[in-house]
Amino acid sequence: MLIAFDDYPVHQTSLPLGQAGSGNPNHYDRFWFNGFREDLMFGVAFCSYPNKQLMEGAFSLLTEGRQVSVHASGRMNPDPVDTGLGPLRIEIVEPMRVNRVIVDAPEYDIHADLLYTATTEAFEEAHQTSYAGNRLLMDVTRATQWGTWTGSIEANGTSIDLGTGIHATKDRSWGSRLSPGTTEAAPMGSGGMLFLWSPIHFDDECFHFLVFEHADGTQWLHDAAMVPKPSGPPVRVGHVDHEISWLPEHRRARFVTLSPHTIDADSMGDITLEPLMCFQMKGIGYGHPVWGHGKWHGELAVGSDAFEPADLDPLTSIPGAEIGLRFVRGVSVVGR
Repeated sequence: MLIAFDDYPVHQTSLPLGQAGSGNPNHYDRFWFNGFREDLMFGVAFCSYPNKQLMEGAFSLLTEGRQVSVHASGRMNPDPVDTGLGPLRIEIVEPMRVNRVIVDAPEYDIHADLLYTATTEAFEEAHQTSYAGNRLLMDVTRATQWGTWTGSIEANGTSIDLGTGIHATKDRSWGSRLSPGTTEAAPMGSGGMLFLWSPIHFDDECFHFLVFEHADGTQWLHDAAMVPKPSGPPVRVGHVDHEISWLPEHRRARFVTLSPHTIDADSMGDITLEPLMCFQMKGIGYGHPVWGHGKWHGELAVGSDAFEPADLDPLTSIPGAEIGLRFVRGVSVVGR
């Protein structure tokens, strides 16, 4: 099926742009944002799975120790450039520079009209490919970018004005990543991994470090860069050592120390990260027992949940999964 963008000379396969190359059901294209200041944090996720004909998205706000979310899932729009679903919409105002996020969920008392404006160039992370035996787990390109949010949020009867702007991070990723809702397959075992992803804002530049490790601690990907503000190409850092101090009986860090080194192995000084608040990623679908990624809920399903992150079991492999259903206030399925 042809779409308007097929008129541009940007095709990567012999197929129209509305079709994703290999037909892999795990092919995805995701927007991910966060925004934060000392008294609040929010996350936005929106993803399409063209070979499943599925779209999903979520918005989640943490403030005063309570996290509230709205989730949506449904049939993918005929034009993949149409990134709107139920109460959620992401608009590309200026590619790789400006996005608008609109949330309008009156039945759950959640509204937002937010403008993301980049303050750096996008950093293309090292390509991420991983296997379990001969089974492809992920084959992904990710672009990370820093910026600011302006606009307003309303939730639980409270209005929040973001004023002249708060810190923002944008993650655009696409490729193939194993997700629930695929066809049945043999189990892979409980392996596990460590993923540290640390985009950091400074006044005149930004820093980024990411590492993937297998369960035995061996690294299979490592990347880091300094990214100038307001423009200029990212400059890769030679190597970053990392040390995590875990909270007792938690899967959460008490603090993390990053030790970056130049290409010539000279120390650039340590960076210590300490948590200010605990935003649960299940609020935007990651590991959620109902709204987990890539699941079919019908033509259009919209729902919400609310919880206090401090009450969740800190040792569960899927944060809050065993109590998540308790907080789902309902799933409404409507036609389009």
